[in-house]
Amino acid sequence: MKAATPLVILDRVRAGYEGRAVLDGVSFRLDQGEFCYLVGPTGSGKSTLLKLLYMELLPISGLVQVGAFRSDTIRPRQIPYLRRRLGVIFQDFQLLPDRSVFDNVAFVFYVTGRSGRDVRTRVLHLLTMVGLSHKRYRMPHELSGGEQQRVAIARALALDPELLLADEPTGNLDPHVSEDIMRILWNINRQGTAVLMATHDYAMVRRFPARTVALVDGRLVEVNPGVL
Repeated sequence: MKAATPLVILDRVRAGYEGRAVLDGVSFRLDQGEFCYLVGPTGSGKSTLLKLLYMELLPISGLVQVGAFRSDTIRPRQIPYLRRRLGVIFQDFQLLPDRSVFDNVAFVFYVTGRSGRDVRTRVLHLLTMVGLSHKRYRMPHELSGGEQQRVAIARALALDPELLLADEPTGNLDPHVSEDIMRILWNINRQGTAVLMATHDYAMVRRFPARTVALVDGRLVEVNPGVL
């Protein structure tokens, strides 16, 4: 049996803000194609850990490695290339309010210098995948919360990321809509994209069980999702 290939490695990471450690001695590994929940109460450091992975934040000590990118050697000019290998979904969607659904997704291609028919084909494919191709000309304020999150997911997948980081993606949604979003994330994972989802929605974790790690007093521990 072929050994799993690590995509993310954290080795004894200490991280925080203004000298205050939020994470202390965190070690973690996420393999290619794996789905993992990151749980813990508000303020436990879930968003901090995700920021380490797209290197908005660098550790005080220890190592963060995502693919070939290492926190101890990465240069500022290399960070955009790291982020092109990641997709990030936020709780508050972060859509561009003055652009249509289509242009919110296409924007990712424009900033990387791509345009033309191939971009249109790709954007329509992504919107079809999340069930929103028929609303491609709508503006964000014309969509429900669940629809806005679907647009955010399509945008996050634009560049075929190896890793999808989801920061409380169902936090502002009602249970029925949250389940729809979870099914989309599961389908994305089944197609080979690794997913790390930060959440405090333990009912959803039990509904869609997978490997689960919890932040407790700045440390990361494996937990059984069935007992959350």
